[in-house]
Amino acid sequence: MVQISKPAGTLPPLGKLLKRSFFDRSVHEVAPDLIGATLLVDGVGGIIVEVEAYHHLDPAAHSFRGPTPRNRVMFGPPGFAYVYRSYGIHWCVNFVCEAEGSASAVLIRALQPTHGIEAMRRRRGLQEERALCSGPGKLCEALGITVKHSELPLDAPPFALHARISKPEIVAGVRIGITKAVDLPWRYGLKGSRFMSKPF
Repeated sequence: MVQISKPAGTLPPLGKLLKRSFFDRSVHEVAPDLIGATLLVDGVGGIIVEVEAYHHLDPAAHSFRGPTPRNRVMFGPPGFAYVYRSYGIHWCVNFVCEAEGSASAVLIRALQPTHGIEAMRRRRGLQEERALCSGPGKLCEALGITVKHSELPLDAPPFALHARISKPEIVAGVRIGITKAVDLPWRYGLKGSRFMSKPF
């Protein structure tokens, strides 16, 4: 499974809706299991092709130094969105994992657009499908995700997260754009996908 090919005007099939219990596991189990799942926000989105795991004992994690007003959702129950602004410019969306208080999360880095592509193009101001969601800030802009989505449950509108329908071939490597724990291979991607933010 490199990318979904489909006739013009048709949408790829969707798996069952994931419940919050899906996230009540180690972030290192959840992160690769999200590759191939479909994320929709108000019906707009696509197939997750790249993520990064952030563990609560990881110095690169926002939760590493304890709770703050911004990251408090990470210290609550799993299955909720954590949205923050990166470098004061871009919104980034994370999925909170593990038992309450563990404060681990998966950063959603890239999607293959499948649903609401014209809406994404309007929001992003460009036509090239490959570039619509090829980065965490880009995908949030394309899906209309802002801080208003932070602390919302992932198994209720406006979110819809569908399980993958087949097991993809996954690659792993070091994370991008961080200065701490740079050697940890906690970035996961869909092998061969042209929709990732950066090749492995």
